[in-house]
Amino acid sequence: MRISLKIFVLAFGAFALLFGTGAFADGGLVKTKNRFGQTIYVLPPAGMSIAKGEPKHKLQVKNPYGQHPDLLRQVVTYNSEYSAGTVVVDTNARFLYLVMSGNRAMRYGIGVARSGFEWSGTHKITAKREWPGWTPPAEMRQREPHLPAYMPGGIDNPLGARALYIGNTLYRLHGTTQPWSIGKKVSSGCIRLTNEDIKDLYTRVRIGTRVVVI
Repeated sequence: MRISLKIFVLAFGAFALLFGTGAFADGGLVKTKNRFGQTIYVLPPAGMSIAKGEPKHKLQVKNPYGQHPDLLRQVVTYNSEYSAGTVVVDTNARFLYLVMSGNRAMRYGIGVARSGFEWSGTHKITAKREWPGWTPPAEMRQREPHLPAYMPGGIDNPLGARALYIGNTLYRLHGTTQPWSIGKKVSSGCIRLTNEDIKDLYTRVRIGTRVVVI
């Protein structure tokens, strides 16, 4: 019975990660719904539990957007060729890793480019902005004529609470007004994090930080 439950949890946990959920705490497992409305049970991040309300201690994590536990910010084992301080964006896995020492990384769930807008490469962070303004590129305005020529920073701005500008590209690591889009292929090339996660990342990196998008 225990083996069957474990297989059930792992199988449906992977399914939920692909199709989206709305999670809340329920004992040792997290009771959640996938995009089809089916109820499933998944494991919270290792060593952590998810709180229904405000966390009561440091091992509890608040999950205000109902994200799948795998998409919550957490320290994970990460063996890579990259030096500590490097930002690695894994677009296939939908994770951003801030490499740490000791084969570890801070991992963040992300929203990535939709089909036709994917890209990869190695750059550096060239600027940092709090509550950035947004100037939609001309190509985007052609596709979406309703967009303004410029939108000042604020809670309704699609770039969210913080933005980290990547090289001389038009792409950014930034927050979002659509936290439900984390874990999905939704953007025109930029990498989205929740506002809480981009604020955290913003404090951990500096201008000149290496960014590897794969």
